Amino acid sequence: MLDVPYSAFYLPVRPSAWGRLVPPNPTWTSPDAFLQARDALRAVGLPVHAWTILTHSSHLGAAHPDVVVRNAFGDAYPYALCPSHEDVAEYCERLVREIVSVGAPDGLILEACGPMGFGHQSVHEKTGGADWTSVHSALLSLCFCTACLPGYPDADELRARVRAAIDGPADTIGAPGTGAGRGPVEAEPVEAGSVEEALGEPAGAVREHRGRLASSLRARLVAAARELSPGLPIRTHASPDPWAAGPFATLPDADPSLDGLVGMCWGTQEEAASNLTRLSALSSPGGRLGAYALFLPPKPADEAQLAESFTAYAKAGADELHLYHVGLASAARLDTLARALRAVRS
Repeated sequence: MLDVPYSAFYLPVRPSAWGRLVPPNPTWTSPDAFLQARDALRAVGLPVHAWTILTHSSHLGAAHPDVVVRNAFGDAYPYALCPSHEDVAEYCERLVREIVSVGAPDGLILEACGPMGFGHQSVHEKTGGADWTSVHSALLSLCFCTACLPGYPDADELRARVRAAIDGPADTIGAPGTGAGRGPVEAEPVEAGSVEEALGEPAGAVREHRGRLASSLRARLVAAARELSPGLPIRTHASPDPWAAGPFATLPDADPSLDGLVGMCWGTQEEAASNLTRLSALSSPGGRLGAYALFLPPKPADEAQLAESFTAYAKAGADELHLYHVGLASAARLDTLARALRAVRS
């Protein structure tokens, strides 16, 4: 058994290439594991795209708590680096530059290219029993760290509205750990059916701020990658939901600089198809659309079921399958996957 205690950088860490935030090398494998895997795949004729995780790092968040996401209650999300902080945005750019220059991949796939949120947390996450709705999760994903506060028209009012929508009237704003405030701000408790309903008038400005944050980070990283490798194909994990946060960052508008988008397909076939259809409307002409599909448990190793799902994704517009996770599957499960793929192609 291999115990992997933290997310690592699978290329040699060159101290001169990094700023304040420095990714760790793995202790459980060689520091040049990516190069070895790249060469092995190319030797059998397979292109290699570097799956690049950006703002999701419990290791760096624990080491640098001042740059993590903080919700309306002042709770820190140590797994979530907030790209409003220049140190984080710079880290993401340096990460991309090192992967392109040292790793020399055939393409990039960007994940968490924007703010992380309430979901996709830490080891043995135990929030399921709280029965949060998607609206609750979106509200708890809004960041109130020191770098995000200036982006809101009235951060104290916004914080109060979020608190009221989660569990009732807000407490005093500006308590230790919540950031500086201007005194008690209260809001009546609400049963919100949407984020817009919960936030009221500030919703539009907050949505635009969040969208700009993801878009500006993505533009910065694409520019950095293309400066080093002008023709490099770049895809990003994306969501058509304007309030999305996490591995699949919101994509407010089509981005012609991207060669493809990858959409989440871990829910039901209907949910996945709907997500892909909405995302395809944001694809640039000639751009690829990938379906990020699970074939590990709890997904059964069932050839017919897998083939049916893959076919549904293709009908919804997917050109590619991004399968999670080939490296963690048994030989029997891989064989089932291969049969399902052959069935779809036939």
